[in-house]
Amino acid sequence: MRLLVIEDDPDLNRQLATALTDAGYVVDRAFDGEEGHYLGETEPYDAVILDIGLPKMDGIS
Repeated sequence: MRLLVIEDDPDLNRQLATALTDAGYVVDRAFDGEEGHYLGETEPYDAVILDIGLPKMDGIS
């Protein structure tokens, strides 16, 4: 299963990605809304873990 983590806090982003990778998931990471939106539009993901308070583009728009 391929997941996308979109979280602007570097430590939390890393912790989530590490835990999910250790659990057997393939994880891509983004650190702002624009990057996350781009990845979500151009790559196939089974699920997205999305922070709603992101720089450049929030997680609700």
